[in-house]
Amino acid sequence: MKAMTPNRPYLLQAYYDWLMDNDLTPHVVVDAYVPGTQVPQQYVKDGQIVLNIASTAVGNLQIGHDFIEFNARFGGVPQQVVLPMAAIVAIYARENGAGTVFDAEEAYQDEIASSDTSSLSVVDEAVDKQDSEPTQASEEKPVKRGHLTLVK
Repeated sequence: MKAMTPNRPYLLQAYYDWLMDNDLTPHVVVDAYVPGTQVPQQYVKDGQIVLNIASTAVGNLQIGHDFIEFNARFGGVPQQVVLPMAAIVAIYARENGAGTVFDAEEAYQDEIASSDTSSLSVVDEAVDKQDSEPTQASEEKPVKRGHLTLVK
């Protein structure tokens, strides 16, 4: 039997649409240490970052099967954010907490385990130009899953 594709991209898109249709503000909880994750490091706390992905808060939002990508301002400075699906821990509404925490999926666990965590890519400082490369994280971080901190 052929292995099934991960369901996280489909569920994430469905929850995003449902929250937006109900005039709620979708936030994603992101594991900032998953390889390929590009987020402003100064806003990462305990290995996670919570991001508002409402259409009014971000520009050029693209929710694909492998990544979520968008442009956003952090401290007034525009930055591009890249979130691999493996890094998405949860999606919920700011107003009432409606949403879901995603189960660990074998396809993402294999991806995380096969990656070299010493080559993590996160934005250490504000980037002034769109074509600037993000800097490397200065220390190796362990990959943690299954911990959700709700910030209100």
